[in-house]
Amino acid sequence: MGFIADQVMRIKPSATIAVTDKARALKAAGRDVIGLGAGEPDFDTPDNIKVAAIRAISEGKTSKYTAVDGMAELKAAIARKFKRDNELDYKPSQIIVGTGGKQVLYNALMATINPGDEVVIPAPYWVSYPDMVLLAGGTPVEVPTTMESGYKMSPEALERAITPKTKWIIFNSPSNPTGAAYNRDELKAITDVLVRHPHVHVMADDMYEHLVYDSFKFYSPAQLEPRLYERTLTVNGCSKAYCMTGWRIGYAGGPEELIRTMAMIQSQSTSNPTAVAQYAAIEALDGPQDFIGKHNKIFKERRDLVVSMLNQANGIECPKPEGAFYVYPSCAGAIGKTAPTGKKLATDEDFVTELLEAEGVAVVQGTPFGLGPAFRISYATATSALEEACTRIQRFCGNLR
Repeated sequence: MGFIADQVMRIKPSATIAVTDKARALKAAGRDVIGLGAGEPDFDTPDNIKVAAIRAISEGKTSKYTAVDGMAELKAAIARKFKRDNELDYKPSQIIVGTGGKQVLYNALMATINPGDEVVIPAPYWVSYPDMVLLAGGTPVEVPTTMESGYKMSPEALERAITPKTKWIIFNSPSNPTGAAYNRDELKAITDVLVRHPHVHVMADDMYEHLVYDSFKFYSPAQLEPRLYERTLTVNGCSKAYCMTGWRIGYAGGPEELIRTMAMIQSQSTSNPTAVAQYAAIEALDGPQDFIGKHNKIFKERRDLVVSMLNQANGIECPKPEGAFYVYPSCAGAIGKTAPTGKKLATDEDFVTELLEAEGVAVVQGTPFGLGPAFRISYATATSALEEACTRIQRFCGNLR
């Protein structure tokens, strides 16, 4: 009998982290590498948030454990945020704070999944969703989308995927990895299906809600369809909009029994999120929000630059997403061609490996996100570096035979 647990053998390491690590190693070895793999803003955490954290340290507020599921003051700030941004009412007993959104999602799945339970996941998806479901003992049910649909799941496809065993749908809009965001009508079509299936719960991953462009208006599922409120876990965090990926603060609002069970799991695993990060998060949620619009203006310019330049590369087709800071171009036109090394490109993994070797541009292949041949680019990096990276991608594609 092997030493490692069976359910661990069902999962793989995170592909996005692997690419970032590989780019870091090549850089350390002296290679000129532009890393477009990491899903984090290149902007610094705003000063008012940093000052709040420093003040909390100076005042001795951070030297003790806090409540396992988050400080009362932070829960109050999260409740205000849900009301202000999403018209959702959550009491403190319906709110949990975790060490990043990832822990919140993981604990929710661990709290609810029994062997054989199914979780519907539209593809492309964030690489961690299926693996978290597998670790919890469940079965991920992938619903493929198409580039032509803007990588959005149709209500018909959702209806087909639901079975008596379906426990959750994980719904991420704007999406990592595609940036696809569901407008009011598109979301309403999805929630209409879910209303008809009362046994299905909704895990709404709203992490990119503030990162939307071209006058797009964001709605969260339980906000748009109040009949789903009792079976929706609304998940969010400080990482993306507030440039706080390293601070590790995620949170959720949902049914009391679920939140209580998630807190119990947290009490037996990590205990409370870092105290200093919680004080920073209070300031993030309650403080000035004007920098978000300034950042979005820059993100939008970068998105437009990247989409335009990628669509000029041979064999690449790149749709223009509505949100987040990713593009998800198809490289189907490059598959079957031969790279300068003589390697024939059979998969999107071959494409990104040869691109990194030939041009020093690190992107993530699409297959781990559940839909290829494609790749993900994070445009949350300096505009000059993006322009140079896209020039290199054009050159690489032009050199394929």
